[in-house]
Amino acid sequence: MAVVEVKNIEKHYSMGEITVAALRGVSASFEQGEYVAIMGPSGSGKSTFLNILGCLDIPTSGQYLLGDKDVSTLSDDELSDIRKTRIGFIFQSFNLIQQLSVIENIEVPLFYQGTGEEESRERAASLASAVGLGHRLNHHPRELSGGECQRVAIARALANDPLIILADEPTGNLDSKSGKEILDILDSLHEEGRNVIMVTHDDQVARRSGRIVRFMDGLIVEDGQDHRR
Repeated sequence: MAVVEVKNIEKHYSMGEITVAALRGVSASFEQGEYVAIMGPSGSGKSTFLNILGCLDIPTSGQYLLGDKDVSTLSDDELSDIRKTRIGFIFQSFNLIQQLSVIENIEVPLFYQGTGEEESRERAASLASAVGLGHRLNHHPRELSGGECQRVAIARALANDPLIILADEPTGNLDSKSGKEILDILDSLHEEGRNVIMVTHDDQVARRSGRIVRFMDGLIVEDGQDHRR
């Protein structure tokens, strides 16, 4: 069953009198439990593609099906609801709230879902423990290493039990040891049956996935499977 399906997606940006085609008729589908790496040079369309999958942007034309829902024509408020309930984000720069503790950062998606305080706190603590931060619940991002910050970001991405996890260069700001630890967590999420779609420029990172999709000039130029170690 396809969890994500895009059909003839185009995305155009107007820059003065010039129109730039970031995506030019892209079609792809991702099945339940897939671990996918999105690759391509700067300007190839991979980040635009990820933004559309994450409902952070809408296509100029084409169709995007997320689960059983056509999200390509939803309003801004409806897209916001989809982001809150069905998508987990992991960013290269972590995007943690500096004034909040580890457990409070993980609780943020649950707050927006209206989850009760006790349930929210218990789930956040459980997720923190799952990524090895059960002993750092009351620390703030400034007190954590880069790898620990990314672990918080992963726990936060899982808080709403998302349909898909989108990771944008999740090891880009980390040293090799921390990067490997984060990739090991992503591997574990995939083994649990999670849907992980990751943008990366690193071939070694991409090979940990089960499928590599390469972009060039707004098009998918390669879509290969069975790349796992």
